[in-house]
Amino acid sequence: MSDATPFQPQDPHIFPHASPGASGGDAPEQVDWTKLKSLAPYPPEAFQFVSEGLGHTVRMIHGHRDEARELSPDDQSRHINGQQLCLGLKNYAVQRYGLMARTVLHRWNIKRTEDFGKIVFAMVDLGLMRKTEEDTIQDFEGVFDFHEAFRSVSDVMRDGESASAGR
Repeated sequence: MSDATPFQPQDPHIFPHASPGASGGDAPEQVDWTKLKSLAPYPPEAFQFVSEGLGHTVRMIHGHRDEARELSPDDQSRHINGQQLCLGLKNYAVQRYGLMARTVLHRWNIKRTEDFGKIVFAMVDLGLMRKTEEDTIQDFEGVFDFHEAFRSVSDVMRDGESASAGR
């Protein structure tokens, strides 16, 4: 196993601009999209989003890693759990897609935090991420409500109109 920390991509460059059948270029291993899709029914963009969002979440919680410092395979100092990852992915989606975050995730068939867990564990099964013995798919259950977390444009506009009418 490589020196990646749990819930970290084994190779941080494995998903950049990935698509089914894309050549791996400098990536040391190819993503088996057929196998990945059989483990979790999401498009490649969903896996890329989770991979990028994982890095975002680790940096949010643990800060930027000194690239010169090598981690041992059993280093747990940058570990994040399923709940932290879900909240970090929510934050990343809002930062990246703004008011369209829920729409984009729904387009990829991501409608609940459990979907994040399915994507993560499919990536773990293919060796693209690691987990600890304590990490389970149940850690991703019901972390937040997508309707509340990713309010649509109409919700925000309606709330704004209500606040303006009350003045």
